Amino acid sequence: MAADLPDSVRAAVAAEQKRIASSLAGGAGSLRWVQPDHSHLTLVFLGHVDDPRVPDLVESIGRPVHIAAFTIALETLGVFPARGAPRVLWVGVGAGADALAAAQREISTRVAAVGIATEDRPFHPHLTLARWRESRPADRGRALGAAPRGVVARAEVNGVTLYRSQLSPSGPTYTPLAHASLRPAR
Repeated sequence: MAADLPDSVRAAVAAEQKRIASSLAGGAGSLRWVQPDHSHLTLVFLGHVDDPRVPDLVESIGRPVHIAAFTIALETLGVFPARGAPRVLWVGVGAGADALAAAQREISTRVAAVGIATEDRPFHPHLTLARWRESRPADRGRALGAAPRGVVARAEVNGVTLYRSQLSPSGPTYTPLAHASLRPAR
């Protein structure tokens, strides 16, 4: 389940990835950058779902979300995990994070209602920029030193999409299975 991003935001994210890679110079070599056309804000990660459960999940997710559309701002840089050698470089959601968390809770409740377990860890709204192949604790400071100077991009969130992800050596392929619209903003 994800909030989709318009092409203008994907272009801004791509420019930010290039800026960060340039500022890291030789230190960016161990980073695998996420292709901008694969960028989306994950709300609920499902992993493998048994085929018999898919129709119920599609029906549940396809209903309108009872939250008004809202705007988010991608604006902070961070890494996962919080300590030790970093594995993921991300840009976080500042403005709009509370509304995005509310949408995540509603979708998570729908997923649980059809008997599919969701992650126990707290929701942290972010967009993955890159993953390290190999890293050291010092990579954290270098990466965070490349933080943006303000908002990278703003996006209107007016719906969420359930995707099937198919992994291959050339990268993932995402197939939309259901879309739920948010209420129009007032």
